[in-house]
This record gives sequence, structure tokens and C-alpha cells, in this order.
Amino acid sequence: MTKNKSIVVLLLAGLALRSYAQEPTFRARSNVVTVPALVKDERGQVVYGLHADDFVIEDEGVPQAVQLDQSAESEPVSVVVVLQCGRRASREFSRMRGLGSMLSPLFGAPGSQIALVEFDSHVTLARDFADNQESVEAELSNLHAGDQGAAILDAVQYSVRLLDQVPRERRRVLLLISETRDHGSHFAKTTDVVSQIGNSNTVIYALPFSPSFSQVLDTERGSNKDEWGGTPDLLAPLMMASQAVRRNAPKAIASMTGGEYELFASRKAFERLMTDFTNHLQSRYLLSFQPKDPRPGLHQIRVRLREPGKSTVLARTSYWAEGDVR
Repeated sequence: MTKNKSIVVLLLAGLALRSYAQEPTFRARSNVVTVPALVKDERGQVVYGLHADDFVIEDEGVPQAVQLDQSAESEPVSVVVVLQCGRRASREFSRMRGLGSMLSPLFGAPGSQIALVEFDSHVTLARDFADNQESVEAELSNLHAGDQGAAILDAVQYSVRLLDQVPRERRRVLLLISETRDHGSHFAKTTDVVSQIGNSNTVIYALPFSPSFSQVLDTERGSNKDEWGGTPDLLAPLMMASQAVRRNAPKAIASMTGGEYELFASRKAFERLMTDFTNHLQSRYLLSFQPKDPRPGLHQIRVRLREPGKSTVLARTSYWAEGDVR
């Protein structure tokens, strides 16, 4: 082989390796794990005024040194509203009337932005990130019924990736409004979604509806008469989390991120829960810790108060340490 040919071969090999390295894999970007945490008292009211030494974070049962970012409240927020339009979701639209105006408190924080993702059996970016309330309200006031699918996992995976593109200093929030079971996701594997959520700094709030429960309530109200007549190894934590997602995707992913999960069956309940959502968004403590030589894969973490009393802490329950998940 001539010298020139050798150089060409080496260049091609280098490009091949570079191309392979650029294939998307979920890896921890930093050895610092951020843990947004919401603390509530026995009445469900938010607890303020806590410090880093009031919290205990355990990584696989091992206590960690906790840091608290005091400037978190002033950071801008990027929110993706993920709204199901398929299956029977259109019958819930009347209960969600005014959703655009309910999001108005989020625009009060300088630099905050909202994107809208709609889904049935397909996922659509209905509105990219915007800091203009009128454009978001206009999109939400013109919802249309979708097909017979509800690809929740596809929509969540798409939306988390969308949030991963915003600057790291932003708080990232996903508001999921859907039923509880996935119907027809084609692209997202459950294990990939679990690992992606574990590797993301996104907090997921879930406001699910139950089509069957809503049907019963509508029947009692007489508002739907037109419808009458008819083992311990490294993969174990990942598998357990995946099974939870299959049973109730919104509840499982909200729990993983320390978000909240509240079922609604009326317009009044939806309005109350949206008020809680916007209020709690600004009330989280931004904790963090730096694990030392964590094993690759999904880690179970626990966040609690050193002296809990009757208070409870909502915080992420896992994170993904560096390593391929495929």
C-alpha cells in the first residue's frame, strides 16, 4: 500500500469512528446530579425556608453531600405542554377550556417560554417555544380531535428531547395531559424513555384523565346523551421502572422526576390543579449532589428531610449514570 493510500484509509477509518461516536446514546453529561424538590406539609401546603443541611439524599442507600442553589427561583423556565388529542381526549376539551390563560403566570417570569406538543398516534409540534402568550392561547383555543391513538411514550420522548435542546441553566418542565395508558407508541421503547428521563433534568407534571370515569360522570350529569346506547442485577431497576411505565405511564414518569400526578374529572378540578401546577413550579428547591464513581445504569435515589415531621418531599427517584442504554 502506498503512503497516499495509507493516509486515505486512515482518514476514512477516522471518519467512520467519528460517525459512530455521533450516534445518539443517552449518557450523563455531568457528574453533578440535579434534584428539584418540592416540600409539602400535612395539609398539602408548600414549605419554604429550608436549607441544604435540612435535606438528605441517598444514592443506592448511600448518603450524599447536598448542595442547594439559592438562585433557582430567578431562573427562566422552559415548559412543554404535551396534550393528547387522540382517542376520547376530545371529550375532555370542554374541561380544559381556558388552558391558555391558565398558563399566563408562567409568562410573568422573564425569559420563560412554552412549547405545545399534540399527539394521537402521531406526535406533532403544534407550537415551538414562544414567549408570546397570545400565540400559545390561539393554538390551544383551536384544538381538534385526533385519530384512535394515544402514543404517550412517543410524545414524552419527543418532548424531553425538545427540552434537552434549551440552555442548561433553564429549568425544564413537561406538563402532560393525557389518559393513563399508552396506545400505539411506535418509536419509543419503554427502557429508552426511562433512561432518557433519568438522564434529564426535566420535571414532569401529569394531569391525567380517565375516559371511563369521565364517561360515568358525564352520564350522571346528563351531558353526553349523544353517546348513550352503546432478579438483583444491574438491569433490575430499569426493568421495574419500565413495568411501572407500562401500567400507568403518566404516574410513573411523574414519580421518577419528582413531579406531581393528579387525576381530574371536571373543569373545576382541572382549574384547581393548573393553579397548583403554576404555583408549585416556582416553589421547588434546586438540590444537587456529586456521586463518586457511580456504576453505569439507572440509580435509585431517595430524598428526605433530616427531621421530616409530617412533611413530605417530592423529588426525582432515579438518575442515569454514564453508560450506553442500547
